[in-house]
Amino acid sequence: MKRLLVLRLSALGDVIHTIPAVVALRDAYRIQWVVEAPYRELVELVAGVETIPMRMKAWGRAPLASRAAMRDAWRTLRGADASIDFQGLVKSAMLGRFAGARERYGFAANAIREKPALLFTNRKVAVDTTRHVIEQNRALAAALAPAGKAVPSWDAFPRNDNLDAFADAIVLLPGAGKPSKLWPVERFRELARRLGERVLVVWGPGERERAEAIGARLAPPTGLRELAWLLQHARLVIGGDTGPLHLAAALGTKVIGLYGPTDPRRNGPYGQLGHCVDHFGSTKSMDAIAVEEVMQLVERVAAE
Repeated sequence: MKRLLVLRLSALGDVIHTIPAVVALRDAYRIQWVVEAPYRELVELVAGVETIPMRMKAWGRAPLASRAAMRDAWRTLRGADASIDFQGLVKSAMLGRFAGARERYGFAANAIREKPALLFTNRKVAVDTTRHVIEQNRALAAALAPAGKAVPSWDAFPRNDNLDAFADAIVLLPGAGKPSKLWPVERFRELARRLGERVLVVWGPGERERAEAIGARLAPPTGLRELAWLLQHARLVIGGDTGPLHLAAALGTKVIGLYGPTDPRRNGPYGQLGHCVDHFGSTKSMDAIAVEEVMQLVERVAAE
């Protein structure tokens, strides 16, 4: 069986959006997914494939101290038969070339994020960029092999870490990877007041102060396993275009997405695209989303 390198290093939401495409290739290839180390467990348990963990950001900050780790990772990459780059960046595409893969699949110019990355691929696949990113990833994977019968194993990931007291909550996600995706904290505060005592504010690294400013019950610090458990056992999850929102949707929890600068038709919670407050087609601003809009959608989703 040919050895295939999957190239999608980060971030959480993007890794989640890549899992269905990778699982579809499991029957045809021996897969090794090159991914940032914090997402290794997620990939191995849910996608059911081997990983080659990287810490490229940390290595870039301390290249001399990281020489041994980098050398081991580069050695593991070598000898791949093929690679498939779901990230579309120079740093991801070049890994396939470095690995010696003869067939290096990636998005064509109409869909790739960094055009110079095209220099490192020799099988360029055009996809419909009006489709959701999960569908685009599946179209890229289909260029290698027909979809197999394997499915993601989401039930294998969450576990109960004595978090029962936080189950059945309405989870608010005030954080986001980019400032433009943040909904004003005072509106989260008003939303929490109107939703009542079942609210639970879930936060990640660097988000605690923002989470505390909402004035509602705080979740404890979480790793990826604990985060997944909280999201899977929530009554409803509300947040912007961020990894935990996509994780909640993948786990089958009802979600409400708050979308300004990103298009929910491409980046919305897959399977629940109708559960979005969408200002992408107008202001593209999170500031334009009113609390009343969110409350109306909460009532509609609760009635489904």
